[in-house]
Amino acid sequence: MIENTLKFNVQETFQSTLQGEGYQAGRVCDFIRLYGCPVGCWFCDTGYASPDGDYYKKKLPKNSKSLEELLDETKSKLIVISGGEPFIHKKLPELCAYLIRNGKDVAIETSGSYWLEVPKEVFITLSPKEHLNPKMPVKEQFWTRANELKIVISKVEDFEFYKEQSEKFKGHKYLQPEFYDGNESVQKTINLLLENNDFKLSLQTHKIINIQ
Repeated sequence: MIENTLKFNVQETFQSTLQGEGYQAGRVCDFIRLYGCPVGCWFCDTGYASPDGDYYKKKLPKNSKSLEELLDETKSKLIVISGGEPFIHKKLPELCAYLIRNGKDVAIETSGSYWLEVPKEVFITLSPKEHLNPKMPVKEQFWTRANELKIVISKVEDFEFYKEQSEKFKGHKYLQPEFYDGNESVQKTINLLLENNDFKLSLQTHKIINIQ
């Protein structure tokens, strides 16, 4: 059966927490954190900050799990698939479809650097990182398929990089201050919001209230 034979490399799963960011902030959810990411965001808090694949040297957890095993671990209605970069996993559409067939709401958080066609029911958060790694441009399909655009702000230039494309984006739009920059990035984000009223503020509330 496909439930037992199809395997995914998983860094970790955790259950019964809260989505801390964006449109679905505050919803009880489980996370499936898939293994691996070539993007290399300097502020990555999941161990993938090096774009040259250095996370392999850090010996991050890597567990092979079947669809059935992943479903058995879930407790919440909402399942957030993150990473790493989920779209590097070729069988991601099958994972999404399986969870949906079993009554789950599915959301994916992605840089948009890789594209796969996933079920239309999947809520996609596009958090582009092309400004950090020019080798990882956003695939064009995401600008129309994503449900939410979330731009992480460390510098004003981070927003300007995507300004033209964001003006055409039809979904929910958020600016989120980079957490480790503290008050400096918060003030920059507020200033940008005052000038760009079609965006809303997103905060990493899970870090503020100290939950996983």
